[in-house]
Amino acid sequence: MTGHRTPPAADGSALLARLREPESDRPLVLIARDGADVEVLTGTVLDVETLAEIPLHAQDGSAQEVLALVPYRQVRERGFDCHDDDAPLRCVIVSERGTLPRDEAMRLLPDAPVTLQDAGFDVSDEDYAAIVREVIADEIGRGEGANFVIRRDFTARVDADPRESALTWFRALLQQERGAYWTFAVITPGHAAVGASPEAHVSAQGGVVTMNPISGTFRHPQGGATPEGLRAFLENTKETEELFMVVDEELKMMSAVCSDGGRITGPHLKEMSRLTHTEYMLRGLSTLDPRDILRETMFAPTVTGSPMQNACAVIRRHERTARGYYSGVAALFTPAAPDAAVSHDLDAPILIRTAYLKDGALRVPVGATLVRHSDPYGEVGETHGKAAGVLGAIGAIPRDVEVDADAPTASRRLLGDDPEIAALLRSRNERLAPFWLEPQDPDETGPFSGRSAVVVDVEDRFTTMLAHQLRHLGLDARIVPWDELTDADVDEAELLVTGPGPGDPLDVATHRIARLRQVVARRLDSGAPLLAVCLSHQVLADRLGIPLAPLARPHQGVQLRVDVFGERVSIGFYNTFTARVAPGTDRIGDTEVSADPDSGDVYALRGPGYASVQGHLESILSRDGIRTLERLVADALAPARR
Repeated sequence: MTGHRTPPAADGSALLARLREPESDRPLVLIARDGADVEVLTGTVLDVETLAEIPLHAQDGSAQEVLALVPYRQVRERGFDCHDDDAPLRCVIVSERGTLPRDEAMRLLPDAPVTLQDAGFDVSDEDYAAIVREVIADEIGRGEGANFVIRRDFTARVDADPRESALTWFRALLQQERGAYWTFAVITPGHAAVGASPEAHVSAQGGVVTMNPISGTFRHPQGGATPEGLRAFLENTKETEELFMVVDEELKMMSAVCSDGGRITGPHLKEMSRLTHTEYMLRGLSTLDPRDILRETMFAPTVTGSPMQNACAVIRRHERTARGYYSGVAALFTPAAPDAAVSHDLDAPILIRTAYLKDGALRVPVGATLVRHSDPYGEVGETHGKAAGVLGAIGAIPRDVEVDADAPTASRRLLGDDPEIAALLRSRNERLAPFWLEPQDPDETGPFSGRSAVVVDVEDRFTTMLAHQLRHLGLDARIVPWDELTDADVDEAELLVTGPGPGDPLDVATHRIARLRQVVARRLDSGAPLLAVCLSHQVLADRLGIPLAPLARPHQGVQLRVDVFGERVSIGFYNTFTARVAPGTDRIGDTEVSADPDSGDVYALRGPGYASVQGHLESILSRDGIRTLERLVADALAPARR
C-alpha cells in the first residue's frame, strides 16, 4: 500500500447539479447519516462476484473509498442456500465527494409527486398470515430454529424518470422520516435504491467493531405514540424474547470476528416517525480486513432469523421470489488513518425500509420476525407498519399527520425520556448474563489453563460464543465444522465439545444428524472427555438409553430456572425436543440425571468422563452460564476413563 487516494472535495451543490443533468449517466449517491448533512458521492461503477473482490485499493496500491451494494445472494459465499436472481454486488469507486447542508439539499431536490400504477402487495394479507402459521407449525415447531423473517413486497409501476423519482423519494424520506441511521439514495445505470434504514448492521472504526441488533416493533397509533402504549409493548413477552434472540445471534457473529467476543450495552429505543424499536449495541475489537468482517456477519438475524444457515433454507422454502438487495447491506469502505492496523473503516447499514426501482418496476420489500408466540395477523400488521415510512414517502399511502421531521428536536417528546420507560428498559438486563454485559480481564488466567478443546459446529454458530467462553476458562478451543471433523479429531481431542444445532436428533436420514450420532457414540465408547450441548445432549441421552420426545411447546429463547446437580441456575433454552425420564429419576446406571421433578425433562447429565446440558450456557439468557459451564467442563475432564 502506497497511501490514500482521497477524492477531491467538491462543492456539494454544484456536484449534485452536474449529476442531475439529463445527459449524465454517472452514479449518484446521497447519504445522510444520523440526520447529519447530506454527502454527495460519484465515481465509477464496477460489479464484482465476491466480497474479496471489492476494490479497496487502486492499481498503484493506494487505498480508495468504495460504496458497495451487497445483495442477499452473497450468503452463498458462506455456503448458504437462496433463490439466486443474479443481483450484482455493485461497487461505486468514489472519485468525487461533496457535502450539502440538509436545508440546502431540501431546496435543491425535486418534490413533485411521482405517480404509481398497479400498486399493492404481491402476497395478500390472508396469504401472508397463512405463511406465518405454516412457519410456526412446520419450522419452529419442528426444531428448525428460533425465529425466521419472511418478507413480502409492495410493488408498482413507475413511468417517470428513474433518477428524478429516486431523488424525489430521498427528499421525502429526509423530510418525513426521523431516527434513521442512514437516509440514502444510490442511483446507478439501470437501478436505484432509496431508503431510510434504522439499523447499522456492522461498522468497524479504528479496530472497534459495532453491531446494532434492532428488534421489537411498536407501531404508533393514529395521533401519535404514548408512554402508556409503549409500556404495554415493552412488557410483551413476544417482543422481549424476539430482541434477546437476535442479540444472541449477533453475538455469535461478534465472537467470530472479535478477539474479546463482544460486549453488550443497552437496551435503547430507536424512535422513528411511525415506529419505535428496541435495540442493543454490541462492541468488540478486531484487526480483520473489513471485507472479512462483512462476510462473517452476513446477514443480520433481524432480517433473516436464527440459526443463520437454517434461516436461509427456511426463507428459500417460504418466500416465492429472490430477495434482491433486501436484507443485504450498503457498505461504505473509507480509507483509515495512515497509522491504523487496517486499511479501511467500514459503515454498513442493513438494506431495509428501502424502495428499489429497475426498468420501471418499483419494489418495497418488508418482513416480520416470526417466533413461537407470533400472531399471524399481528405479523401482517407489522409488515404494514414497517413499510409505512417508505410508502408514505413515495406517495403510496397518506403521510401520517404525526410526522414533522422539520420540527426542532427539542420540541419533540421522546418516549425514552419518560422515567418509567427508562426503568422498564433497564430492567431487561436483570435477566441477562453478566458475562456479556461486563468487561473481561484479558490477563485473567482461567481454571483450565494449559488444556485444549475441539468444539464441533453442528450448523449453529452458538459454538463461536461457546468457544469464547471456553477460552475465558483457560482452554485452547478451536472450532471444527461437523462435515470437516475427522475420526482423528474425535479421538485426539483432549476435550471434545459437541455443539448445538437445528433438527430432530433421531433423524438419521439427515447426514448431519447421522454424523453427530456417530461422533457422540465414538467418543462415549472411548471414555475420553466429552461435553454435549443441546442437540448433542439429546443425542447423548438417546445413546444412554434415555427416550426423547418433542416438547408440547418449543423452548426457543426461553429462560428457565432449573436444578443442575444440586444448584439452582438461570439458563436460556433453545430446544424443540427433550430427553425425558420418569419424574423423580436421578440416576440411570452410571449416569447422574438432573431433571424437572414434574415433567421428567432432562436438563443435564454426567457420568464417568462425560457431561451434557440441554440449555445454552453461552446464551445471554444464561445468567449462570459461565459458572455452570465451568462445573460441567470439570465433570467431563475428571475422572476420564482412558
